[in-house]
Amino acid sequence: MWFRFIIILRASKTGRHSKIGVLVVRPAIINIMGLQAILTGRVSLGVVMLLARSLPPRIGYQLADLITTGMPRFRKASIVEAVRLNQWVASGGKLTPGQLDRRTRTVFRNTGRCLFDLYHYLSSSEAIMKLVSFSPEFERCYERIREGQTGTLFVCPHLSNFDLVGHALGLHGIRIQVLSVPQPPGGYQKQNQLRSISGLEMTPMSAAALRQASENLSAGGVVLTGLDRPVPGAKYRPCFFGRPAGLPVAHVRLALKAGIPVTVVAARTQPDGSYLLMASEPVLMQPYPDLAEETIRNAEALLHVVEEWIQQTPGQWSMFYPVWPEAITEMRGNQ
Repeated sequence: MWFRFIIILRASKTGRHSKIGVLVVRPAIINIMGLQAILTGRVSLGVVMLLARSLPPRIGYQLADLITTGMPRFRKASIVEAVRLNQWVASGGKLTPGQLDRRTRTVFRNTGRCLFDLYHYLSSSEAIMKLVSFSPEFERCYERIREGQTGTLFVCPHLSNFDLVGHALGLHGIRIQVLSVPQPPGGYQKQNQLRSISGLEMTPMSAAALRQASENLSAGGVVLTGLDRPVPGAKYRPCFFGRPAGLPVAHVRLALKAGIPVTVVAARTQPDGSYLLMASEPVLMQPYPDLAEETIRNAEALLHVVEEWIQQTPGQWSMFYPVWPEAITEMRGNQ
C-alpha cells in the first residue's frame, strides 16, 4: 500500500498561494533507508530550512502538522520506536496502545512546529527575543552569570524548542561553551554551525573539550551539556524514571572538580506558542567515598528534576534515541 510521506522539494510564494512539491514513496523504501537517517541528513535539513524561511507561520504550522502526523505510522523505524519506548517508560508503562499512538503523534507534531519556528525566525533576533521569556528562576540565574563570581554549569534535556532558547541566551550576551555529541552526522554538523551564529561555542565531547570546560568554569565562564541522550557503552547507569539508563555523567565530574552546583535548564512551549526558559534551583553535588556511587547519585539528583518536567509536558520531550533499549521487548509485549 502506498503512503504519502511528504518531502518538500520546492516552496515559493506567488501572491496568496504557495507552491509545494511532494515526493510519494513506499514505506518499504523509508524503512530501508532509515527514517532517522533521512530526517537528520544534511540535504533534509537544507530542505526544511528553505521551507521554514519561505512560508508564513500559519501555512508552515499546517504543513509541519501534515508531515509529522504520518511519521508514527512507520512503527518499525528506529526513530519512531525510540519515541514510543521513551514515552512508555516515562509513563510507568501505563500507556495503552492507543494512548501511546496519540502521545507519539504529539511528540512529532510538537517537534515539527519547534523546527519550523527555529528556522523561520533564525535570522530575526528581535523575533526570537519576543518568542522566548525567562522564568523567575532563570532570571536569578542570569543575574548570577552577569556578576561572574563563579562558573555556571547548565544541563539541558531535549524538551520543546531547546535550540531556539539557546539562540536567545546567546542574544542576551551569554557566551556558552556547549559540550555536544561527539562525531555528529552531517545534519547535526550543520545544526552546530547554526548554533554558533548566536555565540554558542560548540565543542564535541572529547578529553580536550572537557579540559576546556573545566578551565572555563574555573574562570567564571558558562558551560552547557545535555543529560538525557543515551551514551553507547556508558560506564555508569543512573536511574531515570525508575530504570537504569546509560546517560551522560561528565557534568557531575566537572561540577565536583570546580566545586560549583549544577543548574537544570529547559524550554517549555506555552499555550500561546511562545517559549519559556525554565531553570531549577542550583543543585550542589555531594561527595561520596565511592566514585561510582558519587557519580550515579549526583546524576540522579539532576535527573529527578527532569523527570518532573517531562511528566508535566510529556509530549514536548523530543528524545529520538532509545534511552532504555533493553526495555523494547517488554514494551512490544505490552502493545
